[in-house]
Amino acid sequence: MAKNKKNLIELSTSELARRRTELKEEALMMRVQKEAGQLENPCRLRVNRREIARIETVLTARKSAQA
Repeated sequence: MAKNKKNLIELSTSELARRRTELKEEALMMRVQKEAGQLENPCRLRVNRREIARIETVLTARKSAQA
């Protein structure tokens, strides 16, 4: 599910924003499952958080390039 940086750069800004929203919602659900003791793969939290950070980095770079 994780995409490397090259694939993220190829996506449009709106696609990246949509993907970021999806990942944040997924992270919320995983945190709730973790607190309830129902999270099957705790490592997925870290992967999700890093994927969000990659997307944020690409979006910030694009914003800086436009300024």
